[in-house]
Amino acid sequence: MPCCVKHPERETSYVCQKHEIALCEECLECRDPNIYCKYRSACPIWFIYKENKRAERRAGENLTRKP
Repeated sequence: MPCCVKHPERETSYVCQKHEIALCEECLECRDPNIYCKYRSACPIWFIYKENKRAERRAGENLTRKP
């Protein structure tokens, strides 16, 4: 199992196929979210990154709403 590029002591199953790097859950973020990636449709890193961004946006919307 590969190890995270920033945390070599951590094994991970997340590997960016475009950049050929492994990322642990703490480091899990798409490196090029605005640039084309042919692997994106099947990329678990992109899926998790996108879900986290949606959750952040929803949390921000909930803070700005008035009761």
